[in-house]
This record gives sequence, C-alpha cells and structure tokens, in this order.
Amino acid sequence: MTPESTVYIGKKGTMAYVLAAVTQINQHGATEITLKARGKAISRAVDVAEILRNKFLTDAKIKDIRISTEEISGDEGNTIKVSAIEIKITK
Repeated sequence: MTPESTVYIGKKGTMAYVLAAVTQINQHGATEITLKARGKAISRAVDVAEILRNKFLTDAKIKDIRISTEEISGDEGNTIKVSAIEIKITK
C-alpha cells in the first residue's frame, strides 16, 4: 500500500500549494499526490501540477486527470453547478 495525500487548491498563491505538495512527499513519504480544485481554482491546480513536474519533482508523472461537475447549494436554496478537477501525480 502506498501512502497518498490530497492537496485542496483554493485562493492562496500557487507556490503555497507547491510547497504543501513537496512537503507531503518529503516529510510524509507520500508516493502519490492528488490535487483537487473547483471553479476558478482549476487553472491554479494545473499551474501547481506543472511547477511540481518541471521544477521540484522532475521524476514525477501525471497518473490521471479527472474532470467533473459538482452541485453546490446556493444562498437561496438553489443549486449551482461548479466544474471540478482532480490531478494525480506519482513519484
């Protein structure tokens, strides 16, 4: 069994999430990292994955990319559909 970690991408700067992912690999021994993002943060998740692959973990490979639509309940009881992405990176 290989340890897996998930990094949820939000509104912070890109390098904060890169640091979180590198920390998961170096300190916690994770061999696979999943980056998860929704809505406007999707582009930031792609940036994090590319920075990880090209600068910090040059031996890492993208194992899987999944896209989906999630329904979130809005302010007035209505549901809002939001795009989501999961990027799995293995070392």
